[in-house]
Amino acid sequence: MNAEIEEDTSSFHVRHQHWVSTPARILVVDDFAPFREFTSTVLNKQVGFHIVAEAVDGREAIQKARECRPDLVVLDMDLPFICGIEAAKEIRRCSPDSSILFLSGNNDPEIVEAALQTGALGYVLKLDAVDDLLDAAKAVLSGSRFVSRGLNSGH
Repeated sequence: MNAEIEEDTSSFHVRHQHWVSTPARILVVDDFAPFREFTSTVLNKQVGFHIVAEAVDGREAIQKARECRPDLVVLDMDLPFICGIEAAKEIRRCSPDSSILFLSGNNDPEIVEAALQTGALGYVLKLDAVDDLLDAAKAVLSGSRFVSRGLNSGH
């Protein structure tokens, strides 16, 4: 990335990789309401980010991605009805310009690899969310891969 992010004064928008006034539109998907609310609150406080929708399961995630066409989908792995991996695959089909960042409690290296093979650019462990979520969202929105520091794999 060529520009430094000045969180307090400017907005950063993904696709153009430059400063613009339009905030990145974000869909947050998690079936556990307190964590979904935490994620939305953290991201919504960030200049340049705007939560456009929330979803509680894989089906709703796909529907909201199709309707909202968010810039970023923050997606839990373990969701009712349709798991995060399958939801990510469908979101990539119905909203191909949306970047995907997994936010999950699952640290199994095979699951992480399967998640990234969907085309997702990021994977953050929920245990690391306080430290990694904002950096991961910024990285993924700029087209870079981000894997949680808590994962000791070669991603």
